[in-house]
Amino acid sequence: MIILTLNCGSSSAKYQVYDWENKDVLAVGIVEKVTMEGSFIGHKAKGREEIVFNHNCPSHTDAIDLIIKTLTSKENGVISDMSVIKAVGHRVVHGGDKFTKSVIVDNAAMDAFTAMQDLSPLHNPANIMGIKAAQKVLPDVPHCAVMDTAWHQTMPPESYLYAVPHEWYEKYQVRRYGFHGTSFLYTAKRAAALLGQDPFKTNLIICHLGNGASINAVKDGCSFDTSMGMTPLEGLVMGTRSGDVDPSLPFYVMRKTGMTDTEIESALNKKSGLLGITGKFTDRRDIQAAAENGDKQALLAQNIEAHRVKQYIGAYQATLGRVDALVLTAGVGEFAWFMRDKILNGLEGIGMVYDPKKNEVARTRNAETLISKAESKIPIFIIPTDEELVMTEDAYALMKGTYDTHTKFDYSFQSKDYVNKGRAEGLVHDLKKNPALAEIITKPR
Repeated sequence: MIILTLNCGSSSAKYQVYDWENKDVLAVGIVEKVTMEGSFIGHKAKGREEIVFNHNCPSHTDAIDLIIKTLTSKENGVISDMSVIKAVGHRVVHGGDKFTKSVIVDNAAMDAFTAMQDLSPLHNPANIMGIKAAQKVLPDVPHCAVMDTAWHQTMPPESYLYAVPHEWYEKYQVRRYGFHGTSFLYTAKRAAALLGQDPFKTNLIICHLGNGASINAVKDGCSFDTSMGMTPLEGLVMGTRSGDVDPSLPFYVMRKTGMTDTEIESALNKKSGLLGITGKFTDRRDIQAAAENGDKQALLAQNIEAHRVKQYIGAYQATLGRVDALVLTAGVGEFAWFMRDKILNGLEGIGMVYDPKKNEVARTRNAETLISKAESKIPIFIIPTDEELVMTEDAYALMKGTYDTHTKFDYSFQSKDYVNKGRAEGLVHDLKKNPALAEIITKPR
């Protein structure tokens, strides 16, 4: 049985093909520049080199059609035909407060996602387009929606309510929702396994650091607070998003410049963050290279980003009281050792003592590593996230009728015996390039 997962952005369509019986990933890939000139697909099948080729994709329907043709082609395919795909899992960024768990997509769900477009204008429209496009190509299989916001529905009112007129919440659903929930679910369960603890007796601070970034305070295995808010704009400094700013700032700039509310919203989402500070960079590798070459704005961008992350780590430690582990994940968290160095340096006073040498070695998506020193009161893990696996397991369970909220549902990766076959194979190659990795790999207790 094959499960297909799709993650559609405004100009992209990311996919994974999973063999349920063998618990193995058959292929991963992404179509980029959808609806734009120069669209192309990058496709990596198990045991083969990645291929990249150009293909015109004026719509998401075209992109998904390209994915299907690639997956079934004689040259690069991994399945014989589409009949072997029995379910499709879709990422939906904003589920509001209507969804506490993943659901099979029906008309009511689509209406709800559409109604929430105002809350996530940069994400939900693309997610909806992706679902509709996939339904056209695969009309006879269940399509399942996995919401980034569902994980955070356990937050208490003191975490999710803003200090604004309460009628705004009652009438317009103004509240903190939080995002990256699928990533937080996976890493929270894995951290509990690494600690050898009951996941529902585990307190964590998880930093999902990528182009989009947020931090989650996890109390007794459930989301208790998070840095992103009503939209993904609040919180940390990100690639192009400002994160936290004075609420009066947009009004001040509008008065000074004559910019409209739409232009301000676009500037805060697409022209701010690291791009706004440096004027040209969003990729941390580019920023690091520029900083090493004396670019003062690049160095400033790094320092501002790290400062903001530290603020949230300290705040969430105070909120939780007891912290069993600090977890870093996503692209920056997993690979940008130089940013981790800036973030972790100075946290000794709150019991988090990292090892700079271990930190520099920890650069892999194929193993979980421990980079704290022995004297650290709080262990510091780097756990590569696996949102696609969560989507896959949710889709399968929904199809079988066995699914429930994560507090009542067991995932395969919660087990101390869990092995990701693809990552195990990839680790062999990583160790050849970076043998020191072997010394910091950590296993479940």
